[in-house]
Amino acid sequence: MRPDDPAGFREAWEILQRRWAQTVEHARRVPPGLLHESVDGEWSFTETLRHLVFATDAWVRRAILGDPAPWDPLDLPWDEMPDTPGTPRDRAARPSLDEVLALRKDRTATVTAVIGGLTPETLAADTTPVEGPGWPPAVSFPVKECLLIVLNEEWEHRRYAERDLAILGRRT
Repeated sequence: MRPDDPAGFREAWEILQRRWAQTVEHARRVPPGLLHESVDGEWSFTETLRHLVFATDAWVRRAILGDPAPWDPLDLPWDEMPDTPGTPRDRAARPSLDEVLALRKDRTATVTAVIGGLTPETLAADTTPVEGPGWPPAVSFPVKECLLIVLNEEWEHRRYAERDLAILGRRT
């Protein structure tokens, strides 16, 4: 998950998409109510998916694509993020798995398009700062760094989700 070139990013993203498909199939075997339950104080499965939507909105739609307000009401930033005007943070929302997966499908399609269009030049470029409130702040970032953040979020949170789904499965 540390690619250096456009082909490596495409390969990493394809691996993540295959693994997430397996994780979602695992989640579908768990009673729907349990997908909103925390395991050992961590985010629930649904909250994890919502956080990944936030990561894509922040680092791809805002930082790379320049949308100053890419957020969906279901986006979920990390818990310690300071309240930021215009950025949602509804921890009480309880969307269905299908509702979150539809939102996630839209966001993964955006990442797929961005990564699919990468060239060595675009990967080496810096983003244009996006003015206005939101995350990340209005500064320039290397495109490669933005995409590595998304890959890391996807990889690590899938691992956590699999761990927690295994625990939830034992509760049934």
